[in-house]
Parts: sequence; C-alpha cells; structure tokens
Amino acid sequence: MHDYNCSRLTPTSFILNGVPGLESAHIWISLPFCSMYLATVLGNCGLLYLIYLEESLHRPMYYFLALLSFTDIVQCTSIVPKMLCIFWFDLKEISFNACLIQMFFLHTFTGMESGVLMLMALDRYVAICYPLRYTTILTNSVIFKAGLFTFLRGVMLVIPFTLLTKSLPYCKGNIISHTYCDHMSVAKLSCGNVKVNAIYGLMVALLIGGFDILCITVSYTMILQAVVSLSSADARQKAFSTCTAHICAIIITYVPAFFTFFTHRFGGHTIPHSVHIFVANLYLLLPPTLNPIVYGIKTKQIQEGILKLFLSKRLLKKEIKVNPSVMREDHFHR
Repeated sequence: MHDYNCSRLTPTSFILNGVPGLESAHIWISLPFCSMYLATVLGNCGLLYLIYLEESLHRPMYYFLALLSFTDIVQCTSIVPKMLCIFWFDLKEISFNACLIQMFFLHTFTGMESGVLMLMALDRYVAICYPLRYTTILTNSVIFKAGLFTFLRGVMLVIPFTLLTKSLPYCKGNIISHTYCDHMSVAKLSCGNVKVNAIYGLMVALLIGGFDILCITVSYTMILQAVVSLSSADARQKAFSTCTAHICAIIITYVPAFFTFFTHRFGGHTIPHSVHIFVANLYLLLPPTLNPIVYGIKTKQIQEGILKLFLSKRLLKKEIKVNPSVMREDHFHR
C-alpha cells in the first residue's frame, strides 16, 4: 500500500537551499554572481548590438558569435534571477513545474552552447582551409540551419529526461541543496528507481559534449596541418591568430565543465558540497561573462567596430552642439 501511495506522490513545490551551511554569508556570496550576471547581460547584449549595427561584422564568424551571445544570455537568465531571490530575499520555494522548466532551459542551452562552439570550430576550418569558398559554403541559409540543428538537438535530448523526472515519485522531501534545479539534484529526491535518469543523463552528456569535442579536435587538427603547410611565417601567424579567441572560449567553457563532471563522480565524498555548488555555478556563469571580453580583446574587427561606433557618436554630438539643425534633420530622415 505504501508503494502505491508513493508512486502517486508529486510535490507541489521544491525548496532551493542555496549554499547549505553558508546561509549567513548568502549576501556576500551573491555579490560576485550578481556582478558576473550583469557583465554577461551587458557584454553579450553590447556584442549583439554591435554585430547587428556594423556591416563589416555581417559575416559567418560573427553570426555564430551572435548565436553564442544569445545562448549565454538565456542560459544565465534561466538560473541567476531565482538564485539572487534566494540569496537576497530568502525566497527559496519554486513550484514543481517551474523547476522542470528551469531544468529544461538550463540543460537545453548548456548543450546549445557546446554545439555553437563546435560550429565556430567548423567555421574556422572552412575559413582557413577553403578561404576562397568561405562565403559560398557558409551561406546565411547554412548558418540558420546549423543554428536550428544545435537548438533542436538540445531540445530533443533534454525533453526525455525532463519527462522522466516529472514521472518519478518523490518521497524523500522537497529540499534541493542547490541554487537551481539540476537534473540529478531533483531526481535524487525520488524514492523510485533513478538509474534510467542517471544513465540517460550521462548518455546525453556524452552525445553532446563528446560529439562536439570530437568535431572541435578534428577541426583544429586539420587547421593546424593547413597552417603549418603555409610557406610564410606571417601567413601562419595571421591564419592562426583568427582562432585564438575561439580557443580561449573553448578553454573557459570545457575546463570548468570537466572539473564539475569529475568532481561530482569521483570527489563526492572528499570535496565539500558547498564547493560543488560554487563550481557548478561558475561553470555556468564564467564562460558567458568572459566570452565578450575575450572576443573584444582578441578580435581586431570587433575592436574597430567599437571604436567606429563610439567615434561616430562623439562626432554626431559635436555636430549637434555646433549646428542644432543636424538633430532635426537626423530625426526627419529616421
């Protein structure tokens, strides 16, 4: 009878506990996370605006970068506002369906970020190995289909374990010792068999992460062969310099991801739970925060676009001060 009742049990809500054991320091913990989120939104929105506005950036490489920026904004927004509500206002409750929705968006766009990095590696491969056919191979139609594929791949792979999690019976309470609804953090509260969830979650991670890393590795192996075969040292340096920003983005995305993956599976009893939570949050927040900075520093075209944007605005302001009719004419043309 107990098993029957248990199978019917579905909580109306969960309690996200934040960082257990450090409740008194939640305000201080929130400061770096809030700063990183603001930097993420401002940096990536600024990058999207620049790519939209500057015609010289209307190229495949920057379209993929725009897709990466959009993905980063959605991924962070799916977890940070609720996290700050926990830290600042002690609003720890989240409804069961809202928790599943957060889980869906989080895992879908985490997978999509990995997919976009893979597409950017293929973009660099085409640009360096087939420079004369670059724009004919990577047309707007191809870029759109590739972006749609990475999104649909994430959706189709994440929906099953979201439904599996929804169907589980929950008899171990409703307190999640985390700042957001992670797949296995929720599944562990179930009194049912979660082996299918664990195996499928691992399979999804390998299908997405493993496939993307393989494609990135193959792309850069072929890029390296093409660059080494160039006769001029300047040509080699110029060709490889176009990849440095992307290589940095790969490192700051996959290194925290691997650290999180291995510490969860092999360091569960030796590493404090609060450290796991910090690393899990940094894994999601660090790449979106640093990506706009890395591309801003390492990409000459973006630097030139920023300078051009600011200089044109300053010149317009000076013209308006000297001749106020410029403002009226500009408004009329708009």
